[in-house]
Amino acid sequence: MIDYVSVLKANPNGVLATQDNGKIKTRVFQYLFSDGNKVYFCTNNEKPVYKQIKENLYISFCTYPADYAPVLSVNGKAVFVDDKALKTRALDENPGIKGIYNTPDNPVFELFYIDTEEVETFSFAEGPKTYTV
Repeated sequence: MIDYVSVLKANPNGVLATQDNGKIKTRVFQYLFSDGNKVYFCTNNEKPVYKQIKENLYISFCTYPADYAPVLSVNGKAVFVDDKALKTRALDENPGIKGIYNTPDNPVFELFYIDTEEVETFSFAEGPKTYTV
């Protein structure tokens, strides 16, 4: 199994894919932190992405280093959490996000994780690989 958390830490910016009325939608997102197989992100509950995730919990996050070794996708079911300690951690570790939401009690601030079921990788040297978590 690849150490996908180290790849995420080194490359926190990537693309989150959701579904909207049966069509795939992507947008740039930032990985926050992990706890076991839980890969955390946040969003605003007034954005379309929040509604899309709530309607179809299966999502994917893809990121990669400049040399594409490896391209990494984390796939699974999204789980929203309303845990003040985790929200505080997200804000404390990410000053840009803290600048948006200010406090863990902000009513639009939503924290969620991908309950990782599958990790896919690709590199030119090794080709595609799929790992079930």
